[in-house]
Amino acid sequence: MSADDLLKMSELAERSGVSAATIKHYLREGLLGAGEDVVRTSRNMAWYPSAFVARVRLIKRLQEDRFMPLRVIRDVMESDPERAAAMLELEDRILEATLAQRDGARITAAHARERYDLPAKVLDRLAEIGVLSPTARGYDPDDVKIIEAISRFRAGGYEEALGFTVFDTLRYRDALVPLVAEEVRTLLDRLAGEVSVDRAVQIIASGADPLRELIGALHSKLLLAELERQRSTSP
Repeated sequence: MSADDLLKMSELAERSGVSAATIKHYLREGLLGAGEDVVRTSRNMAWYPSAFVARVRLIKRLQEDRFMPLRVIRDVMESDPERAAAMLELEDRILEATLAQRDGARITAAHARERYDLPAKVLDRLAEIGVLSPTARGYDPDDVKIIEAISRFRAGGYEEALGFTVFDTLRYRDALVPLVAEEVRTLLDRLAGEVSVDRAVQIIASGADPLRELIGALHSKLLLAELERQRSTSP
């Protein structure tokens, strides 16, 4: 390792964007190796390899973006840090592509009310309970599809007078949360480091529409099966 590859603690902190105190904590926790790469020239002076910059950034992101405890991060850094970095890069690219697409296709709240004939109080309540997530620029495409679905429900007879309210949407959202979390873990685990980031983004994007159809078809089958089960068990 040449002298050009070594950094003072202050330089490492500046380049990584992480405080010296935090980096020292990482060192004590063994997150930056056993210390064999650190060159000590005196009791109070040490030099650190420039490769630590990317490693420190990765550790910080695993803490802040993945909420991983340090003991788990230590295992990740010891086993396959390159794969962890690939997973974070894939997450970033997916979010960038998705957010850019959605921001360019938003509709205003006034337009949504006019197009789908839903009272403002219904839209406001859906936002309050977290089913919709409008911004100052309006609703994104997924919000619009939810609004359209609720409008069609109401037109078909799912009325508040019969007990159907916006809170019924929470049943589906809450059931999907753990499913989606597992789906994301599976996708990232299978794609990160195995294919290029661009290819991984394409694969995930191409699965969006088939997945909607799959969930809809499974729901229809399960609904029919449950109706038949209840009929067969009725006295």
